[in-house]
Amino acid sequence: MDLSIPQELTDFAAEVRAFIRAELPDDLREKVIGRRFDILSADEKRFWQRKMVAKGWGAPAWPVAYGGTDWDVLKRHTFNEVVADEGAPMPVPFGQGMLAPILIEFGSEEQRQHFLPRILNLEYFFCQGFSEPGSGSDLASLKTKAMRDGDDWVVSGQKMWTSYAHQANMMFCLVRTDPEAERPQQGISMLLIPMDDPGITVRPVITLDGEHHTNEVFLDDVRIPGANLVGEVNKGWTYAKALLGYERTEVARIGLSKRLIKMVKEAAAKRTVNGVPLTETPAFRRKLASLEIELKAVEMLNLRMLSNVRRNLPGNEANMLKIKGSELQQDLTELMMEAQGTDALRFDRDAALDQNIDLFGDVDYRGDVTANYLATRVVTIFSGSNEIQHNILAKELLDL
Repeated sequence: MDLSIPQELTDFAAEVRAFIRAELPDDLREKVIGRRFDILSADEKRFWQRKMVAKGWGAPAWPVAYGGTDWDVLKRHTFNEVVADEGAPMPVPFGQGMLAPILIEFGSEEQRQHFLPRILNLEYFFCQGFSEPGSGSDLASLKTKAMRDGDDWVVSGQKMWTSYAHQANMMFCLVRTDPEAERPQQGISMLLIPMDDPGITVRPVITLDGEHHTNEVFLDDVRIPGANLVGEVNKGWTYAKALLGYERTEVARIGLSKRLIKMVKEAAAKRTVNGVPLTETPAFRRKLASLEIELKAVEMLNLRMLSNVRRNLPGNEANMLKIKGSELQQDLTELMMEAQGTDALRFDRDAALDQNIDLFGDVDYRGDVTANYLATRVVTIFSGSNEIQHNILAKELLDL
């Protein structure tokens, strides 16, 4: 087995790194390095996405015909690693990473021609209308309904935990179009809904870290043109399963975890216990080494899954990645809390949002560490809770 890195990949990584360092404003980098991507405005996200589009790197995983690249798996992996390491904003996942592959696979040519260019440059900023009160992991029990009225659909119901609905101008939404279907999964369709349509109300949900990531969305007789139906009526569950496969690959966040490992090492090296750097204490070293080994294993799984995606939709590897990648992020933010010691208990939300900070020399950053730790508690829940992922794997792998 040859594990050496080809020279062309090394050169490509250097090219990406140089571009980011030349084009990325310092204030955006500081926000992302502090894991405050969630406080970037919609305009800031559009600014960077359009920089990448102009460079030809706006959608690495898309086909060339729709504005993507011809990069192979290793080149895409290298690109994502450098982007994360340099603290550049990652693409907004809902449109580019989740909906777009579904439109390419199942949408009409008219939908592809209309939506994909606008998703690419973030003219359309999508959010995901899946979960509802009482319908999270049991998504097939959703109750938001869409009734046919001439050529239109009239949608009524409520969505919950809708990330970035306060920034988005579009939502892909699962709705019940056949309440009499024999199985609940058989009566669900997917609609594309403009967020400024009359009848839509967005209310913020402030999370444990004190920030506004997510929302509840109310839909009261919202009228949607029939052309905004994705694929076929009552086939939304099929599209949702494929879409969630793509979403779960994004949740692994290998590059982010690698950057977190570096940050933990730097923070721990500056903290002493009885005059000894924390990185030299046996107990901490064991924890750090264990997480580095686990990260390498998750990275190998991610590469295998990317290779499979080239030939088919994500399979069981996507569920595995979701489980292990999310657990690893939680473990790393917990270890960062340990590296900061009792200082990490000082959670000042206003200080955590300070853009002009010395990441490891200023005590204010420790509030940001705490916010990150709190925010990361959710990653084992969204995209399908890890408990449900274990059930799916058991059923499929054991053929139950």
